[in-house]
Amino acid sequence: MQYIIMLLIVIGLAVADYITGLIKAYCTNSLSSSKMRKGGLNKLGEIIVMLTACGLDVGIHSLGKYYNASELSAIAGAVTAVAVFVYITIMEVVSIFENYAEINPDAQGWALSLVKRLKKSDKEEKY
Repeated sequence: MQYIIMLLIVIGLAVADYITGLIKAYCTNSLSSSKMRKGGLNKLGEIIVMLTACGLDVGIHSLGKYYNASELSAIAGAVTAVAVFVYITIMEVVSIFENYAEINPDAQGWALSLVKRLKKSDKEEKY
């Protein structure tokens, strides 16, 4: 059940990002079918990565039962799926805020400030 919830959240965020990107392109007169196609394929790739992480979690858990290391395998698999889920979620939320800042000029101040803070904390975590 947890995998279905994770996948639904990722799919929902991907759709929201795609739609806000489409609205942004319309508002800025930069609508392009090649960018839309690339964006759609990018979202499909994110969903495939999330499916792979969930499948890896199930596979590691099954191997753990086979080798009598259930607890270790449950932790390792869950960490993998949750890490991918958190990364994709943060990436999509930042992208949605970036799109919203371009769509609504009145929101640019707080939205861009929030995006800068999120990107800054994301870069600090990588190092």
